[in-house]
Amino acid sequence: MNKNTQELLYQALETELGGEHVYMAAIRCAQNSELKKEWQKYLEETQNHQRIVLQVFDKLGLDANAETPGRAVVRHLGESLVRAMEMAQKNAPAEAAELVAAECVVLAETKDHANWELIGKVAESLKGDEARALKEAFSEVEEQEDMHLYHTMGWARELWIQFLGMPAVLPPPEEEKKVTTAIGAARAKQSRSDAL
Repeated sequence: MNKNTQELLYQALETELGGEHVYMAAIRCAQNSELKKEWQKYLEETQNHQRIVLQVFDKLGLDANAETPGRAVVRHLGESLVRAMEMAQKNAPAEAAELVAAECVVLAETKDHANWELIGKVAESLKGDEARALKEAFSEVEEQEDMHLYHTMGWARELWIQFLGMPAVLPPPEEEKKVTTAIGAARAKQSRSDAL
């Protein structure tokens, strides 16, 4: 396995580790009970994703404690998202802090989603045990990552609409339709007017 693929895996591990803290902070900011429940589920899935990535590291003989420049950047970004939510929770009304949390989760999940999409591409290009390890991990995680990103994007949009004093669709159509693709998310977004 080449050095760049290893870097991707180190960043993926760090994203999952940081994602746990992002979700814990977001849950503290959540005002909507359905959103809080959703994020608690995503927190549990993220903790499972950590275990899956660590299993990949074991299978590939990688040191999960090794530090890389990219991993340090990913950690810094995750810590910054947590600090942003804490700042909002301390200084803003509760509904604004909830909105900040939704945006922070979208940012974190955008990186996480990209990691797994790339891991899937790498798995297709490899052979043997390396390919098998990555394909197994990808198949366990990929659909959940899609839901984390697209559903939270819907929540962030609808929370903003509500915050701006307009009628919002909560939970968002992405949630109701159990969207797992970009096309599905676009269709759900377009269908929101039917739900008003």
